[in-house]
Amino acid sequence: MNTLFDNEIRLNMLKLLQEEPELTQREMNQKMGVSLGKINYCISALTKKGMIKVERFKKSENKSAYMYRLTPKGFEELASLTVSFLKIRIAEYDQIKIEIKQLSDQINKINPELGNDPELMKNLKNIY
Repeated sequence: MNTLFDNEIRLNMLKLLQEEPELTQREMNQKMGVSLGKINYCISALTKKGMIKVERFKKSENKSAYMYRLTPKGFEELASLTVSFLKIRIAEYDQIKIEIKQLSDQINKINPELGNDPELMKNLKNIY
């Protein structure tokens, strides 16, 4: 699990398990939009790396019910991935702001009246 996509899945899974440790793998699959096989693979990998601990519900009638608890190492990984993705999103945001400025300038060069749209002006003010 080293690609940006895999890191994003790992981040989302750790966040989800922190919030709802009692979810089934099928519920994780539905909430995350990734295949059940990928969920199972990630749970196994996170367990092997010591980031989550898998526990059975002792008093549950459903003997196949599990609880997925983040370990201290899992919390560290969640924090690290969160910082990494925040940096990525800030860089993307900065790039989008540049593109918006260029498009706005282009509109003003082509036909300044096109930029008089009140909703557009309001949104541009919120960006700058």
